[in-house]
Amino acid sequence: MTMPFTQHFDAMLPQVAAPVRITSLYDAQVFTRRWTIRDKDPHLKALLRKLEKANSAALVAEAIGSFKHALSARALLPEAVD
Repeated sequence: MTMPFTQHFDAMLPQVAAPVRITSLYDAQVFTRRWTIRDKDPHLKALLRKLEKANSAALVAEAIGSFKHALSARALLPEAVD
């Protein structure tokens, strides 16, 4: 499920210089898989399960919101997110 262009955003992985453009649920899932492998954080594993189980527009929106919140809590969003 691709997000509208106005909702695309960049995310940073810890200790990686270039940001990753998140344009879809799939991008968020792949990013979170790599992030989970790097950090081994149980909260990230729970977030990954939430992203993978999202199967409706409402659940996808909630999962992407949780993903953005996790990024901003760890200062991995290059810009402020609404």
